[in-house]
Amino acid sequence: LHFSQVGAEYGTTTGRPRRCGWLDIPQMKYSALINGFTSINLTKIDVLTGIPELKLGKSYKYKGETLSSMPASLEVLSNVEVQYETLPGWTEDISTCKTFDELPENCQRYILRVQELLGIPIRWIGVGPNRNDVIDRGEGWDLSFTSGNE
Repeated sequence: LHFSQVGAEYGTTTGRPRRCGWLDIPQMKYSALINGFTSINLTKIDVLTGIPELKLGKSYKYKGETLSSMPASLEVLSNVEVQYETLPGWTEDISTCKTFDELPENCQRYILRVQELLGIPIRWIGVGPNRNDVIDRGEGWDLSFTSGNE
């Protein structure tokens, strides 16, 4: 319910809260694969502020075996067990941050871990509800910065 309220995730017509949950890395990797993403925009990071522990849906398990990618079968997908990785949260307000270095350390670690798991650079980071509340990391960064940060 936190994500729906803080992130204002309600249906435009019905006003019903949208289903929200932890970031699903296998699903994001699949989306990146089929769409050919070379970088991504990670939005609504501000919504995570104040949550003591953050989870990342890192992989799926099906019948005791870890799946290497998102399953092609909806039946299998509906019966997977999500394997989570837990990271520490942050309490600092990030809405006025204009650069990656201004973000709290745990927020930076979260973003870099998502980037590492995806294998795709995160160029833009949404830090507030408005269109211009975005950090643009620009062109000069790469994935080698994140290697070995487990």
